[in-house]
Amino acid sequence: MFVGRVEELSKLKEQLNSKDKAAILIYGKRRVGKSTLIAEASKTFNGKVINYMCVQSTLEGNLTLMSRSISIALGIPEIRFQTLKDIFDYLGSQNGSFLFVIDEYQYLKQAGKKNEIDSYMQIIIDMLPSNVKLIMCGSYITIMKELMEEGNPLFGRFTEIMHIEEFDYYDASLLYPEAELRRKFENYAIFGGSPYVLSAIDSKKSIKENIIKLLLPETSILRTYIENVILKEIQKVYDIRIFQIIGNGSKKYSDLTSGLGGGGNGLLDKQLKNLINMEAIEKIAPINKLDDKKKQFYVISDNLMRFYFTYIFGNDMVIKMLGEEVFYETYIEKSIDEFIQRRFEGIVVQYFKRKVRSRSIKGVLNIGSYWYDDPKEKKNGQFDVVLQKEDEYLIYECKFFNRKMTLEECEDEEKQVKNIGNLGVIELGFVNLNGFEFESNKYSLIDGEMLLFT
Repeated sequence: MFVGRVEELSKLKEQLNSKDKAAILIYGKRRVGKSTLIAEASKTFNGKVINYMCVQSTLEGNLTLMSRSISIALGIPEIRFQTLKDIFDYLGSQNGSFLFVIDEYQYLKQAGKKNEIDSYMQIIIDMLPSNVKLIMCGSYITIMKELMEEGNPLFGRFTEIMHIEEFDYYDASLLYPEAELRRKFENYAIFGGSPYVLSAIDSKKSIKENIIKLLLPETSILRTYIENVILKEIQKVYDIRIFQIIGNGSKKYSDLTSGLGGGGNGLLDKQLKNLINMEAIEKIAPINKLDDKKKQFYVISDNLMRFYFTYIFGNDMVIKMLGEEVFYETYIEKSIDEFIQRRFEGIVVQYFKRKVRSRSIKGVLNIGSYWYDDPKEKKNGQFDVVLQKEDEYLIYECKFFNRKMTLEECEDEEKQVKNIGNLGVIELGFVNLNGFEFESNKYSLIDGEMLLFT
């Protein structure tokens, strides 16, 4: 079942069905649905589709396998192409239209010297036959981003560049439409937005049952995916302790240096920069303190990875000794609600991003948290979700209560806002999963159902 990706699918179909040249770059983390998107879009392509998955081999090895893929797709005796250009020259000489998909391009790129393969592809794209459309796809984000750098031979050659990210909470919920309201948010908070991961969830079973089945056993499907796919790539170059220190929280640079034993800050800077580029971690800051290094924090980007490093990493022997069910009850059950609550604020940010992009809310300059100093109470703190406008703010406090929020609770929050002063607040709102005991023209009130109707 194909869900979500409405804008991406529309753009890709437009490229594939255009009479103009189409050389498309698609990149994104593993298992986010790049190949599924291409397959869905190619259903409307009026021609033959050739899919080739690059392998970690030499250029000659890839050419041999590529030749075989072409022969199978076209239903012809096997032809051995000597160069990449030979392939496109051949397709250009044939009748009909062709869509050539080169998947996991980073492996083909690594088969040559620096920029060698990119130079070949530059010539191919510049001379792309009118009856051939090309898609280059890859999941090593840092390598794929090199193709967009000014010094790369492929810079400026693509007719469309698409960065495919994980589903947000809304698109993720489309994969389990029958799940109850709270469960939709729990699924996203724990398992994240990878379509591959989400397709493994059984929403008829409890969160506890899914975690015990999919994440705790050493050979479980999602733990194997994390340890043998995601972490295997990261551990080759980066200190995995960075993720362990961050866990379910947000950590300052100083927290990381002390946690790693101090010293070597140059190496840590480089690792953090590269991990951000890989979309493994993010650097965040309140919208009113973007340039204040003391207010900058590092977080793990993916919810599933957050869960893994909060509860599973380093606990192999404990899980084996106690068994999965007892481990869950001892180490996870008591804090799972807090884990989910922390992710709920991010969901609300995604909700408002959708509202701004659809122009339901206009004039917004930035969305995020807001750091404040309360002179009256002599303390500081942070508002959960704030929409910044020109000299004005829309402030929303987020709650993941199992009950309705009361008027008194909202009024207490309002007092806190008034203590700050000089904010120019034009709207104060509250978001609570299970709604409110009251109606109000004074506050903007958003419940869980409203979050799912954007």
